Amino acid sequence: MRDNPALRALPVAVGGGAQQRGVIATCNYEARRFGVHSAMATAQALQRCPELVVLPPSMEKYRVASRQILAIYRDYTDLVEPLSLDEAYLDVSHAVRCKGSATLIAQEIRARIAETVGITASAGIAPNKFVAKIASDWNKPDGLFLVRPHEIDAFVAALAVGKLFGVGKVTAAKLNKLGAKTCGDLRSWAQPELEHHFGRFGSRLYQLCRGVDTRVVCSTQERKSVSVEETYTPDVPDLAACLELLPDLFDQLLARIKRAGAGPHVHKLYVKVRFANFHQTTVESTAAQPQLALFEKLLDTGFQRGRQPVRLLGVGVRLGEVRNEGQLRLFADETGR
Repeated sequence: MRDNPALRALPVAVGGGAQQRGVIATCNYEARRFGVHSAMATAQALQRCPELVVLPPSMEKYRVASRQILAIYRDYTDLVEPLSLDEAYLDVSHAVRCKGSATLIAQEIRARIAETVGITASAGIAPNKFVAKIASDWNKPDGLFLVRPHEIDAFVAALAVGKLFGVGKVTAAKLNKLGAKTCGDLRSWAQPELEHHFGRFGSRLYQLCRGVDTRVVCSTQERKSVSVEETYTPDVPDLAACLELLPDLFDQLLARIKRAGAGPHVHKLYVKVRFANFHQTTVESTAAQPQLALFEKLLDTGFQRGRQPVRLLGVGVRLGEVRNEGQLRLFADETGR
């Protein structure tokens, strides 16, 4: 939309083609009015919005914009924790620019992004990461929302439980069934009760529904895995055909491992298989380096669990502990996340 003004009044999405079983990566607000959203199948999105303009991703353009945005963030603080190409947590507790005001810093950053990158940005300002993330979505697009310390209790109490960090559709539905629709409702539950229903995550729910989040902004996140995957149209019919596709995935994986400098840290290999009925399974094995023969064995094991055509294959490695001198940055290779 920035580069082609003719698109600005149209419903636009970025994603894969419907014929290739593509999914929507993101979309503009015009498209969202039709119920289109990220992670939706492109075919379904086009059913909801026949006029939807679906554009292929342009990763190099996103990388350039991402580098510009991150550079702006780091003018204000070294404590920047990227979440994606264009989103990050910033700890400005000790910032000196804008007289140390978080609100003024957010306003200035948004203005600089608009001027430098040519896009709008929204910001949430709060005493912790959880509330700041919620606040950043509050006045989109091109908005800013501040939650002061004394406002956290009332702000969080009114939130739907589905807004809690780590609560997906299944957990939200379970909470609703138990009578907790808002965080205020959830506060009536004792921590042992929540742990009984949700295990260790229950203690996290107990804290979050009260607006408590002690996570710090971490600017040196370590990569935990490197992987590649491919969705196939039509479905891959049998194990033999899957094995024929494996060498190409293996070569792509080796290239990504090399790019990320992750080779010395490999400690597990894994294969992911998603069958035609959308059932998914993952098989892994301890190994110090990627080996095609091991991936073939893992694929064989995974395929036997479904024994039907396959729509997606993925191969990857899990990484062990990384020492500081060889630390892998999560944001170093956007395409290999």
